[in-house]
Amino acid sequence: MLVIYHDVGGAHSTAVAANIHINKLPIDRVPKKEELLKLKTFDKVDKGNMGHLIYIGEDEYKSKIYTIGRQYSANLVIPAIEDMYTILKKNNEELMIIDTKPTVNILMKIGGFTSRRLHLVSIGRPIVTYGSLKAYMEIAGIVRGVKNNLKEMISN
Repeated sequence: MLVIYHDVGGAHSTAVAANIHINKLPIDRVPKKEELLKLKTFDKVDKGNMGHLIYIGEDEYKSKIYTIGRQYSANLVIPAIEDMYTILKKNNEELMIIDTKPTVNILMKIGGFTSRRLHLVSIGRPIVTYGSLKAYMEIAGIVRGVKNNLKEMISN
């Protein structure tokens, strides 16, 4: 199975979701800010990485977990990924593409923009980190649903 978490920038809600998915972050509690900040991709994905799949790791079901920042072009990027997967695998039954953008709050938007776009990391990163912690359980809820679907698909 291939699981891809996507949102506009690919540096915050996707990084959190993917790392919850591979058990690098807890699914049942909000972590400390230091746990987020030590992640390889949290608030570290730059414009040059947009549109590129970033491998995060493998889950307990042997699924490969990726993130992608797709800017405001989900309607172009997601169908292209689905089509390419279908061409290569003849179907897309083992592909899950999950939008984490609904979990992004105003603090994450302001902090992410300030840190990633304005390159004012010392100002933006604390804001986006705080916003991510506020949204954490909602992000974890999405991941819980994805993992439940994976478990169900594997058992059938």
